[in-house]
Amino acid sequence: MEQHYAWRCPRERLLTHYDTHLGGRHLDIGPGTGWYLHQATYPAAAPEITLMDLGTNTMAMTAGRLADRNITPEVHTGSILAPIDPTVGVFGSVAANFVFHCVPGTWAQKGKAFGHIAQVVAADGVFFGSTILGTGVQHNLFGRALCALYNGPIKVFDNSADDPGGLRTALSAAFETVDITVVGTVAVFAAHRPRRIPAQ
Repeated sequence: MEQHYAWRCPRERLLTHYDTHLGGRHLDIGPGTGWYLHQATYPAAAPEITLMDLGTNTMAMTAGRLADRNITPEVHTGSILAPIDPTVGVFGSVAANFVFHCVPGTWAQKGKAFGHIAQVVAADGVFFGSTILGTGVQHNLFGRALCALYNGPIKVFDNSADDPGGLRTALSAAFETVDITVVGTVAVFAAHRPRRIPAQ
């Protein structure tokens, strides 16, 4: 309900974004309830899915949903603000859907996560997702009220200063090609050609 009325970005729009970019070997960061992964159209009959989150309960919920699709994901507990364990490998697609408005800090600080993610995206792969913007977009009354609540007393958001330009700058530091479309108050993005850190 919030997604449609407050942020004005129908989940069907984001599901199309998933279907467009989902690869056969995929890492999903912060999978939430697993709805998108469960509903998605996979490009391979037996996709390799890895989940990454700080919450094991979240990943267990998603894994349970994927069992209906005969998919058994790998799970990796970790923070995107820290380097990703290189043993997870490299992925054709990496997604972070409705994640970064909850990550603390400015875009420069959140952008460290983009650098970590770039290290596990294949050279011809894609990092895609969405995030609710706090500024630089037109929030309706419901959206403003929820942002004030979530950035204030409840403190589940940290997106008051999140704007489209800052997102583009942060993503462009980690990827050579960045596409961002604002739908309602949500930035829907896809980034290609990761800028890899040379091995030491």
